[in-house]
Amino acid sequence: MRQMSAVGESLRMNPHAEDLTVTIIYDNRVGVEGLKSAWGFACLVEGLEKTILFDTGGDGPTLLGNMAELGIEPHDVDVIVLSHAHWDHTGGLAAFLDVHNAVTVYLLESFPDEIGDDSRSRGADVIKVSEPIELCPGATLSGEMVGQGGIAEQSLLLSSDSGVAVVTGCAHPGIVSTVERAKEVSDREVLVVIGGFHLFKDSDASVRRIVSHLQELEVRWAAPCHCSGDSAIQRFADAYGDAFLLCRAGSVIPVGKLLQTAHSDGEEQ
Repeated sequence: MRQMSAVGESLRMNPHAEDLTVTIIYDNRVGVEGLKSAWGFACLVEGLEKTILFDTGGDGPTLLGNMAELGIEPHDVDVIVLSHAHWDHTGGLAAFLDVHNAVTVYLLESFPDEIGDDSRSRGADVIKVSEPIELCPGATLSGEMVGQGGIAEQSLLLSSDSGVAVVTGCAHPGIVSTVERAKEVSDREVLVVIGGFHLFKDSDASVRRIVSHLQELEVRWAAPCHCSGDSAIQRFADAYGDAFLLCRAGSVIPVGKLLQTAHSDGEEQ
Protein backbone atom coordinates (compact mmCIF):
# COMPACT_ATOMS: atom_id res chain seq x y z
CA MET A 1 0.00 0.00 0.00
CA ARG A 2 2.83 2.41 0.89
CA GLN A 3 4.43 1.89 -2.51
CA MET A 4 1.15 2.70 -4.31
CA SER A 5 0.69 5.88 -2.28
CA ALA A 6 4.19 6.99 -3.21
CA VAL A 7 3.30 6.67 -6.86
CA GLY A 8 0.19 8.77 -6.34
CA GLU A 9 2.07 11.46 -4.43
CA SER A 10 4.75 11.80 -7.13
CA LEU A 11 2.45 11.40 -10.13
CA ARG A 12 3.42 13.88 -12.83
CA MET A 13 0.65 15.48 -14.84
CA ASN A 14 0.54 15.71 -18.61
CA PRO A 15 1.23 19.41 -19.37
CA HIS A 16 -1.03 19.27 -22.45
CA ALA A 17 -3.81 17.15 -20.95
CA GLU A 18 -6.53 18.75 -23.06
CA ASP A 19 -5.00 17.16 -26.20
CA LEU A 20 -5.19 13.62 -24.82
CA THR A 21 -7.22 11.17 -26.93
CA VAL A 22 -7.85 7.44 -27.03
CA THR A 23 -8.59 5.96 -30.47
CA ILE A 24 -10.07 2.46 -30.62
CA ILE A 25 -8.21 0.52 -33.32
CA TYR A 26 -9.34 -3.06 -32.78
CA ASP A 27 -12.69 -4.25 -31.45
CA ASN A 28 -15.43 -6.75 -32.26
CA ARG A 29 -17.65 -3.80 -33.23
CA VAL A 30 -16.95 -1.22 -35.92
CA GLY A 31 -17.96 2.42 -35.86
CA VAL A 32 -16.18 3.68 -38.99
CA GLU A 33 -16.75 2.43 -42.51
CA GLY A 34 -13.76 0.62 -43.98
CA LEU A 35 -12.52 -0.84 -40.71
CA LYS A 36 -12.63 -4.55 -39.90
CA SER A 37 -14.00 -6.08 -36.72
CA ALA A 38 -12.53 -9.05 -34.87
CA TRP A 39 -12.63 -10.37 -31.32
CA GLY A 40 -10.01 -8.48 -29.35
CA PHE A 41 -8.94 -5.01 -28.30
CA ALA A 42 -6.34 -2.37 -29.10
CA CYS A 43 -6.31 1.39 -28.76
CA LEU A 44 -3.91 4.27 -29.33
CA VAL A 45 -3.23 6.94 -26.70
CA GLU A 46 -2.04 10.26 -28.12
CA GLY A 47 -1.31 13.64 -26.58
CA LEU A 48 1.39 12.56 -24.14
CA GLU A 49 5.19 12.75 -24.35
CA LYS A 50 4.95 9.19 -25.63
CA THR A 51 2.40 7.65 -27.98
CA ILE A 52 1.09 4.43 -26.46
CA LEU A 53 -0.42 1.41 -28.19
CA PHE A 54 -2.45 -0.38 -25.52
CA ASP A 55 -2.91 -4.03 -26.53
CA THR A 56 -2.54 -5.31 -30.08
CA GLY A 57 -5.76 -7.18 -30.82
CA GLY A 58 -5.93 -10.78 -31.96
CA ASP A 59 -4.11 -10.61 -35.31
CA GLY A 60 -1.67 -8.46 -37.23
CA PRO A 61 -3.55 -7.91 -40.50
CA THR A 62 -6.63 -6.47 -38.76
CA LEU A 63 -4.54 -4.33 -36.41
CA LEU A 64 -2.28 -2.91 -39.12
CA GLY A 65 -5.08 -2.65 -41.67
CA ASN A 66 -7.26 -0.63 -39.30
CA MET A 67 -4.32 1.58 -38.37
CA ALA A 68 -3.71 2.31 -42.05
CA GLU A 69 -7.39 3.01 -42.65
CA LEU A 70 -7.39 5.44 -39.71
CA GLY A 71 -4.21 7.15 -40.91
CA ILE A 72 -2.21 5.97 -37.89
CA GLU A 73 1.49 5.52 -38.61
CA PRO A 74 3.07 2.58 -36.69
CA HIS A 75 6.39 4.44 -36.49
CA ASP A 76 4.72 7.10 -34.33
CA VAL A 77 4.24 4.56 -31.52
CA ASP A 78 6.81 4.76 -28.70
CA VAL A 79 5.38 2.31 -26.18
CA ILE A 80 3.30 -0.86 -26.32
CA VAL A 81 1.41 -1.96 -23.21
CA LEU A 82 -0.02 -5.47 -23.02
CA SER A 83 -2.83 -5.69 -20.49
CA HIS A 84 -2.75 -9.46 -20.15
CA ALA A 85 -1.43 -12.52 -21.98
CA HIS A 86 -4.57 -13.65 -23.82
CA TRP A 87 -4.25 -14.02 -27.60
CA ASP A 88 -6.95 -11.45 -28.38
CA HIS A 89 -4.78 -8.75 -26.78
CA THR A 90 -1.33 -9.94 -27.86
CA GLY A 91 -1.99 -11.56 -31.25
CA GLY A 92 -1.02 -8.53 -33.33
CA LEU A 93 2.24 -7.84 -31.51
CA ALA A 94 4.65 -9.80 -33.71
CA ALA A 95 3.27 -8.35 -36.94
CA PHE A 96 3.47 -4.83 -35.51
CA LEU A 97 7.08 -5.31 -34.40
CA ASP A 98 7.98 -6.60 -37.86
CA VAL A 99 6.89 -3.18 -39.16
CA HIS A 100 8.21 -1.05 -36.29
CA ASN A 101 10.42 -2.43 -33.51
CA ALA A 102 11.86 0.78 -31.99
CA VAL A 103 9.45 0.54 -29.07
CA THR A 104 9.40 -0.51 -25.45
CA VAL A 105 6.95 -3.29 -24.64
CA TYR A 106 5.55 -3.32 -21.12
CA LEU A 107 4.19 -6.69 -20.06
CA LEU A 108 3.51 -8.35 -16.75
CA GLU A 109 6.17 -10.28 -14.89
CA SER A 110 3.84 -13.29 -14.96
CA PHE A 111 3.56 -13.39 -18.78
CA PRO A 112 4.81 -16.52 -20.55
CA ASP A 113 8.51 -16.08 -21.34
CA GLU A 114 7.96 -16.59 -25.06
CA ILE A 115 6.07 -13.30 -25.47
CA GLY A 116 8.93 -11.23 -24.08
CA ASP A 117 11.58 -13.38 -25.76
CA ASP A 118 9.90 -13.08 -29.15
CA SER A 119 9.56 -9.31 -28.75
CA ARG A 120 13.27 -8.99 -27.98
CA SER A 121 14.18 -11.19 -30.91
CA ARG A 122 12.29 -8.77 -33.15
CA GLY A 123 14.29 -5.85 -31.77
CA ALA A 124 12.00 -4.35 -29.13
CA ASP A 125 12.97 -3.46 -25.57
CA VAL A 126 10.93 -5.30 -22.94
CA ILE A 127 10.10 -4.18 -19.42
CA LYS A 128 8.38 -6.57 -17.03
CA VAL A 129 5.86 -5.02 -14.65
CA SER A 130 4.62 -6.13 -11.26
CA GLU A 131 4.15 -2.86 -9.33
CA PRO A 132 2.76 0.49 -10.54
CA ILE A 133 5.17 2.26 -12.90
CA GLU A 134 5.11 5.58 -14.74
CA LEU A 135 5.45 5.48 -18.53
CA CYS A 136 5.66 9.28 -18.92
CA PRO A 137 3.99 12.29 -17.29
CA GLY A 138 0.27 11.62 -17.29
CA ALA A 139 0.50 7.85 -17.91
CA THR A 140 0.97 5.18 -15.25
CA LEU A 141 0.46 1.43 -15.18
CA SER A 142 -1.61 0.02 -12.33
CA GLY A 143 0.69 -2.89 -11.63
CA GLU A 144 -0.44 -6.49 -11.63
CA MET A 145 -3.88 -7.49 -10.41
CA VAL A 146 -5.10 -11.09 -10.41
CA GLY A 147 -8.69 -11.97 -11.22
CA GLN A 148 -10.82 -15.08 -11.18
CA GLY A 149 -9.08 -18.10 -12.62
CA GLY A 150 -5.71 -16.58 -11.77
CA ILE A 151 -5.71 -14.26 -14.79
CA ALA A 152 -3.22 -11.44 -14.21
CA GLU A 153 -3.90 -8.05 -15.77
CA GLN A 154 -2.77 -4.44 -15.67
CA SER A 155 -4.57 -1.25 -16.69
CA LEU A 156 -3.41 2.15 -17.93
CA LEU A 157 -4.07 5.30 -15.88
CA LEU A 158 -4.21 8.65 -17.69
CA SER A 159 -4.00 11.45 -15.15
CA SER A 160 -4.85 15.12 -14.92
CA ASP A 161 -5.24 17.51 -11.99
CA SER A 162 -8.96 16.76 -11.85
CA GLY A 163 -8.87 12.98 -12.02
CA VAL A 164 -8.01 9.85 -13.93
CA ALA A 165 -9.16 7.95 -16.99
CA VAL A 166 -8.61 4.19 -16.86
CA VAL A 167 -8.06 2.05 -19.96
CA THR A 168 -8.63 -1.65 -19.39
CA GLY A 169 -8.17 -4.63 -21.70
CA CYS A 170 -10.65 -7.10 -20.20
CA ALA A 171 -10.88 -6.19 -16.50
CA HIS A 172 -10.53 -9.83 -15.48
CA PRO A 173 -9.93 -8.74 -11.86
CA GLY A 174 -13.35 -7.02 -12.06
CA ILE A 175 -14.09 -3.56 -13.41
CA VAL A 176 -15.00 -2.26 -9.95
CA SER A 177 -11.75 -3.59 -8.46
CA THR A 178 -9.85 -2.11 -11.41
CA VAL A 179 -11.31 1.33 -10.70
CA GLU A 180 -10.62 1.00 -6.98
CA ARG A 181 -7.02 0.05 -7.72
CA ALA A 182 -6.63 3.05 -10.03
CA LYS A 183 -7.88 5.36 -7.27
CA GLU A 184 -5.46 3.75 -4.85
CA VAL A 185 -2.46 4.08 -7.18
CA SER A 186 -3.18 7.61 -8.38
CA ASP A 187 -4.75 9.07 -5.22
CA ARG A 188 -7.32 10.69 -7.52
CA GLU A 189 -10.92 10.11 -8.54
CA VAL A 190 -11.50 7.88 -11.57
CA LEU A 191 -13.72 9.87 -13.91
CA VAL A 192 -13.54 7.90 -17.18
CA VAL A 193 -13.38 4.14 -17.79
CA ILE A 194 -12.64 2.78 -21.28
CA GLY A 195 -12.26 -0.74 -22.65
CA GLY A 196 -13.36 -4.29 -21.99
CA PHE A 197 -15.35 -4.76 -18.78
CA HIS A 198 -15.74 -8.56 -19.18
CA LEU A 199 -19.45 -8.66 -18.41
CA PHE A 200 -20.70 -10.68 -21.38
CA LYS A 201 -21.39 -13.69 -19.15
CA ASP A 202 -22.80 -11.73 -16.20
CA SER A 203 -26.49 -11.74 -15.35
CA ASP A 204 -28.52 -8.58 -15.81
CA ALA A 205 -28.78 -8.24 -12.04
CA SER A 206 -25.00 -8.45 -11.71
CA VAL A 207 -24.48 -5.83 -14.41
CA ARG A 208 -26.96 -3.50 -12.72
CA ARG A 209 -25.05 -3.82 -9.42
CA ILE A 210 -21.75 -3.09 -11.17
CA VAL A 211 -23.15 -0.03 -12.96
CA SER A 212 -24.52 1.24 -9.66
CA HIS A 213 -21.22 0.63 -7.87
CA LEU A 214 -19.25 2.53 -10.52
CA GLN A 215 -21.67 5.44 -10.23
CA GLU A 216 -21.20 5.37 -6.44
CA LEU A 217 -17.45 5.57 -7.10
CA GLU A 218 -18.23 8.72 -9.12
CA VAL A 219 -17.14 7.39 -12.49
CA ARG A 220 -18.63 10.11 -14.70
CA TRP A 221 -18.12 8.66 -18.19
CA ALA A 222 -18.25 5.01 -19.27
CA ALA A 223 -16.99 3.56 -22.55
CA PRO A 224 -17.45 -0.24 -22.46
CA CYS A 225 -16.51 -2.37 -25.47
CA HIS A 226 -14.98 -5.72 -26.52
CA CYS A 227 -15.87 -8.33 -23.88
CA SER A 228 -18.37 -6.12 -22.06
CA GLY A 229 -21.26 -7.76 -23.95
CA ASP A 230 -24.13 -6.17 -25.86
CA SER A 231 -26.65 -6.30 -23.02
CA ALA A 232 -24.20 -4.85 -20.50
CA ILE A 233 -23.22 -2.09 -22.92
CA GLN A 234 -26.90 -1.21 -23.26
CA ARG A 235 -27.26 -1.11 -19.47
CA PHE A 236 -24.40 1.39 -19.29
CA ALA A 237 -25.95 3.42 -22.08
CA ASP A 238 -29.27 3.53 -20.22
CA ALA A 239 -27.67 4.42 -16.89
CA TYR A 240 -25.15 6.99 -18.13
CA GLY A 241 -27.23 8.69 -20.80
CA ASP A 242 -25.23 11.54 -22.34
CA ALA A 243 -22.17 10.41 -20.33
CA PHE A 244 -22.12 7.05 -22.13
CA LEU A 245 -19.31 7.02 -24.71
CA LEU A 246 -19.65 4.93 -27.85
CA CYS A 247 -16.59 2.71 -27.96
CA ARG A 248 -15.86 0.58 -31.02
CA ALA A 249 -13.22 0.40 -33.76
CA GLY A 250 -12.77 3.92 -35.08
CA SER A 251 -14.13 5.73 -32.00
CA VAL A 252 -12.01 8.65 -30.78
CA ILE A 253 -12.56 9.43 -27.11
CA PRO A 254 -11.50 12.98 -26.10
CA VAL A 255 -10.17 12.01 -22.69
CA GLY A 256 -8.33 15.29 -22.15
CA LYS A 257 -11.42 17.37 -22.82
CA LEU A 258 -13.54 15.17 -20.55
CA LEU A 259 -11.06 15.54 -17.68
CA GLN A 260 -10.85 19.28 -18.37
CA THR A 261 -14.64 19.48 -18.18
CA ALA A 262 -14.56 17.77 -14.80
CA HIS A 263 -11.89 20.22 -13.63
CA SER A 264 -14.01 23.20 -14.75
CA ASP A 265 -17.07 21.77 -13.02
CA GLY A 266 -15.05 21.37 -9.83
CA GLU A 267 -13.88 24.99 -9.91
CA GLU A 268 -17.46 26.23 -10.28
CA GLN A 269 -18.66 24.33 -7.22
